[in-house]
Amino acid sequence: MSKGPLAGIRIIEIAGIGPGPFAAMMLADMGAEVIRVDRAQAVRGPAPEAANWDVMLRGRRNLAIDLKNDRGAVTLLRLIERSDALIEGFRPGVMERLGVGPDVCLARNPRLVYGRMTGWGQDGPLASAAGHDINYIALAGSLAHFARRGEAPVPPLNMVGDFGGGGLMLAFGIVCALLEARTSGKGQVVDAAMVDGAAALMAMFWAFKNVGMFDENAPGTNLLDTGAHFYDTYECSDGKYLAVGAIEPQFYALFLQLTGLDADPEMAAQMDRAKWPALKVKVARRIKEKTRDEWAKVFSGTDACVAPVLTMSEATQFPHNVERGTFIEIDGVVQPAPAPRFSRTATSTPSRPAHPGEHTREVLLDAGFESSEIEELISGGVVADA
Repeated sequence: MSKGPLAGIRIIEIAGIGPGPFAAMMLADMGAEVIRVDRAQAVRGPAPEAANWDVMLRGRRNLAIDLKNDRGAVTLLRLIERSDALIEGFRPGVMERLGVGPDVCLARNPRLVYGRMTGWGQDGPLASAAGHDINYIALAGSLAHFARRGEAPVPPLNMVGDFGGGGLMLAFGIVCALLEARTSGKGQVVDAAMVDGAAALMAMFWAFKNVGMFDENAPGTNLLDTGAHFYDTYECSDGKYLAVGAIEPQFYALFLQLTGLDADPEMAAQMDRAKWPALKVKVARRIKEKTRDEWAKVFSGTDACVAPVLTMSEATQFPHNVERGTFIEIDGVVQPAPAPRFSRTATSTPSRPAHPGEHTREVLLDAGFESSEIEELISGGVVADA
């Protein structure tokens, strides 16, 4: 039995990639019963014993349906009757052509929250265009500002569009709509677009721009975009890196003290932007004198706001993360633990990611299908069982 603040909520996830599965993982981590609907064609035979590598698919059962089959849509609608929400990540119009668009689904279940995840949104000139995270954050006004002075913008992996502006926004929207449905008794469509979400994530920088604290035309020269010498990463003597974020005056003073840079009077001009490039050279030279781990010992337990830059594997061994259980292992696969945490409705350890069609019979039985009916659906290719 799942535990967590969303226990008792049932969500249908139409299989997709990237932000949709991430939203489903977040909801499942919080205790929601999420049933992932894969394509029947994705079932290759009995579910293998090997653990599924895709940690974003953890915590839910898997049902395989051929939605291009008329009876497949009917089968899905029967599941929707008993569900609170649905997640899909196709281009606009695809679900409608499959016969399971929001109008049909809401007619079958008026309380349903219908979550739609796209790059550009359900309308607008680009709604039907292809794209990826890098494209969405480019047009959202985000990508331009992930750049050092005089250098090209660097995509921040696909965390801003797909996951921060996409999957998390969709999960947030679904929970908001579920709360509203408890009062109104009515469901609705949640139109989550990665371009919208990436734009929303820039709210603080819009505020800074509005008061002259952020020059959008000079990336790599501002307070938080590597322009400041006290907010950047620096290479150590062993080729590894140190992250410095000593913004506040008292933290900056401690940083200077622990590095010995407080002996240089020029370093006192913390907020003199004209001096930032020269001061950055001095900081870089000093940090290069020790290894990353030597510096980590110097700054450990202090308020200088300095931390070693760890790889994913190193992060799993860092003492603070170990004590908090920030990372967990499921069937031998190391992965991040569910977040955030709750004092009263604690979450449980997620189940391993399921293989396509692994729970087809089980899910349909729970939904009220007769055993003979399930066998007929399997033999007719409407659903598939691993």
